[in-house]
Amino acid sequence: MATTATSPPTTATEDPVRLLIPGFLSPETCKELEFVHRSCGTAGYRPSVVSTSLPHLAATGCGHLLLPFVPIRERLRDAVESFFSCHFELFVEFTGLVSWCKGASIGWHSDDNKPYLRQRAFTAVCYLNSHGKDFKGGILQFQDGKPSAVVPVAGDVVIYTADNRNVHCVDEVTEGERLTLTLWFTRDSAYDEDPKLLNFLSQTSWSYEPADQNSYIPLPASDNMYWFSYEQSGFDIRCARVHILGFSFRASSDGESNNTSVAPAEDPIELLGKPLGGEMMS
Repeated sequence: MATTATSPPTTATEDPVRLLIPGFLSPETCKELEFVHRSCGTAGYRPSVVSTSLPHLAATGCGHLLLPFVPIRERLRDAVESFFSCHFELFVEFTGLVSWCKGASIGWHSDDNKPYLRQRAFTAVCYLNSHGKDFKGGILQFQDGKPSAVVPVAGDVVIYTADNRNVHCVDEVTEGERLTLTLWFTRDSAYDEDPKLLNFLSQTSWSYEPADQNSYIPLPASDNMYWFSYEQSGFDIRCARVHILGFSFRASSDGESNNTSVAPAEDPIELLGKPLGGEMMS
């Protein structure tokens, strides 16, 4: 697996509540995380968004895919603690890969602006692809202070406080797909992500038969791991990505499969927001 490269510089911006660190992740690491996301992403937390959280990976038999995140999380924690001179222990509250597809945006807000988000102290956003090359739009804008805007460049990271000193928004993505690795840090150990991951991993390892232990194919998660349940309009986005490439899933009969290739008539990103056509193989 590719490893991260380039340590964060010691020089800080004039504004003490945020810092842009160029080249924090190597190009190889960005591509590796993109591969994980393309393989395991699910319908996201808002329209036109696709996400891959670490609990999702742990609960779907993909514990091996957590490995690339370990050194990145530690380096980001060190960068946050150093820049903000933290004299207390920080815990990772959330780690996730997020695709902002065409039409995605978010208005002015701080990352702790809801009662259930008050535990968030700091944010780190790592860009895995670049504005102008991979997508258009999607600029991170801050209401006050400097830098006032961040143009995404693959490998760069911006860290900032999660409170109202960093009210920000993300412009609408007008073309392509904006891909980030986002982490939130907390001072409250009750929100530490690691015990949750270990719990999911232990449940997963005990629930699979020995014959399945060597399988590295992502398994379907339970409905509560998706933002939309199967009983509603949601779907496993891994199947959707296969579908938009021109393939359909058909029920097999008498041991014979009936696989056909179909040319999608609609925009692939729009298809991701609809239930899959055809029958799933049983």
